[in-house]
Amino acid sequence: MAELKETIAVFSELGKRIDNLDEETTTELIAKARSNNSWFTRESVESALKGIVNYLQEGKLNRWAEAYPIRNQNKKVGIVMAGNIPLVGFHDVLSVIISGNQAHIKLSSQDTALMTYVVHELIAIAPALEKQIIIRDQLKDIDAIIATGSDNTSRYFNYYFGKYPNIIRKNRTSCAILTGSEADEDLAQLGNDIFKYFGLGCRNVAKLYVPKGYKFDQFYAAIELFKYVSDHHKYNNNYDYNKSIYLVNGVPHLDNGFLMLKEDKAMVSPISVIFYEQYASESELEALLEANKEKIQCIVSNNSNRPDSISFGNAQQPELWDYADGVDTMKFLVTL
Repeated sequence: MAELKETIAVFSELGKRIDNLDEETTTELIAKARSNNSWFTRESVESALKGIVNYLQEGKLNRWAEAYPIRNQNKKVGIVMAGNIPLVGFHDVLSVIISGNQAHIKLSSQDTALMTYVVHELIAIAPALEKQIIIRDQLKDIDAIIATGSDNTSRYFNYYFGKYPNIIRKNRTSCAILTGSEADEDLAQLGNDIFKYFGLGCRNVAKLYVPKGYKFDQFYAAIELFKYVSDHHKYNNNYDYNKSIYLVNGVPHLDNGFLMLKEDKAMVSPISVIFYEQYASESELEALLEANKEKIQCIVSNNSNRPDSISFGNAQQPELWDYADGVDTMKFLVTL
């Protein structure tokens, strides 16, 4: 692809096309997506598409790109995509192309339809991109790799791709800090951070830090509007399974009929469960966060004085410059 300005114009046009999808095309796309992954509901897919539109604003793209010394390196960058939430690998494709490189994509079997649609739309807008964005079954003859997966798959990725310059992402999750002074609206917004995409994303809150002796009555009342998640068969199966395990083993927990709360030091909780940990002081809270910083993707709170936190309800609304695992993907790509 030629000039950066032209490339940004292409992605901006993609954003406009997605934003103006007609009902028939949207419904067909959602049906195909769901055939790949039954977690991909209409709400989930539409939310992911809105996130892409938010990225692809010409002004934002220019501001983001201006921060880097971009040149047409044309390196072959392999991208191993995850499929936990819709279009989760799009930001990597965007970064590779904007940085002046080629994207060699290994799609997730869980998110084939949506990513294929996006790639085909880009090539329809700018046919020259056919040589820059290539979907492949195997990643060979590449210059660098970006791979997203679990702690287990990261070992596999390191074994096969460790010889290349790489970004290899592991399991991460997000947490929220409660003080007891939150309004009902704050806690309802926190429900979005917990339940969007059924809690399957690394930006979903899976852990709460609460003051010692915190009562969860207000929290449970505020999130009652998310009860609909139990209508999804997979979510409900997870809820029933985890509840039965806790009951059979006598594990102390709280339960409102669709979300369980369990006191646990671990960061990553099962679907339908949120872990929580109590803190007695601000210094103790800071120590807990520091001890788990390698597992935390986002911190959600209503503390505007905390520079590293996101306000309630916004965990799943990243900007272009909000990089996964805190690793600057663009910096990596422009220095290959």
